[in-house]
Amino acid sequence: MGQGLSCAVNQENGLFGAVQGGNLEIVKVMLERDPSLLHESTVYDHYSALHIAAANGQIEILSMLLARSVNPNVVNRQKQTPLMLAAMRGKITCVKKLIEAGADILMFDSGNERTCLHYAAYYGHSDCLQAILSAAQSSSVAVSWGYARFVNIRDRKGATPLHLAARQRQPECVHILLDNGALVCASTGRNGFRGSTPLHLAARGGSLDCIRKLLAWGADRRQRDASGRIPYVVALKHHHGECAALLNPSSAEPLVWPSPLKFISELNEDAKALLEQALMEANRERENNILKGFPCSLSSPSHSDSGMDDSISKASDTELCCICFEQVCNIEVQDCGHQMCAQCTLALCCHNKPNPTNASLTPPLCPFCRGTIARLVVAPKLNTEDDADHDISDTHSAKVRKAKRSRNLSEGSSSFKGLSAVGSFSKMAGCGTGRVAAEDEFDKP
Repeated sequence: MGQGLSCAVNQENGLFGAVQGGNLEIVKVMLERDPSLLHESTVYDHYSALHIAAANGQIEILSMLLARSVNPNVVNRQKQTPLMLAAMRGKITCVKKLIEAGADILMFDSGNERTCLHYAAYYGHSDCLQAILSAAQSSSVAVSWGYARFVNIRDRKGATPLHLAARQRQPECVHILLDNGALVCASTGRNGFRGSTPLHLAARGGSLDCIRKLLAWGADRRQRDASGRIPYVVALKHHHGECAALLNPSSAEPLVWPSPLKFISELNEDAKALLEQALMEANRERENNILKGFPCSLSSPSHSDSGMDDSISKASDTELCCICFEQVCNIEVQDCGHQMCAQCTLALCCHNKPNPTNASLTPPLCPFCRGTIARLVVAPKLNTEDDADHDISDTHSAKVRKAKRSRNLSEGSSSFKGLSAVGSFSKMAGCGTGRVAAEDEFDKP
């Protein structure tokens, strides 16, 4: 990947040493004395002053060089741009400045034909990754290439940024890429040939966190690589026992994030975080059951800890979810105003996941009024503290909560029996997966 800059750069030219050391005044004096130094580069690697400033996070010098009309897309010997080096080193301020100056996020290096997005994912710099993805959404890349195509851009060996993040044990980058449309079942193989999926590479690296996220987004535990191995076999080969237990096709299927549903993709960040947490907690309980035989078992899911029980016991009885009667209502259906807990909301979505084979996008129905769920929001926070003076407004809000609870119960007396019959959300870990398969055109030449 071109690990770093040579320590000898400051020996080849005084300007490069000053840039590397962050001596802005010296750099200014040298450029005023000889403006041609702007176009100089190191002898062997062909690093320019802009490369060195970007790689070392010298934002003031980098800004000064860009203000002097230095080409932001200048390349070194490996065809790496300053943006690639900044993404490699995690220099977020330099990444943003270069993008602002017009740096091309679609340029490929000559080593592995990787972009700045590959570099950020490989080295685990999630802030740089997010900045590059944001730039892709608001630039000509989304129009000319297509945003989904950019997120799933391949290097010379067929690896997408998601493959590299999973291989390098970078769960936060894995999550960001999946959230932005990365294909969870994409294969490194081309022209119809098998290859490794992100799940194979996460199994090889032994990253439980990456495996959890990939499974929660629909990764196929039975998909085979070029050698005919499923991820379970790969984990066993590299002696990752706990990973192998989760990847064993005979173990309980995980719940899958229902990403094809339109209202899921349009969730605001707060509601999405609540639902994702509920999904991971349910799958964590499933993991605990699978890993009971291992000496280093995972910790219990947070919703079963005493802290959560305390918070529920302190909450007013009128705030509990009318489906499970266990969790506090924190998700609201925007159109009808009915409320549920995140666990039951996601259980409802998973119970009615569209079939990926026919691309059905039919959203689930509200279990109380049977209206279509078009948008979910976070339920307004309820005041559970007892004030000494018992303010009239508090009394009124309590009556409103009680009325809403009565409305939920009366309207949903018959409509959510099917959902409540399945029990708590954590018991649904064995429901159908409804996997999201990789697009066919991904492997075409």
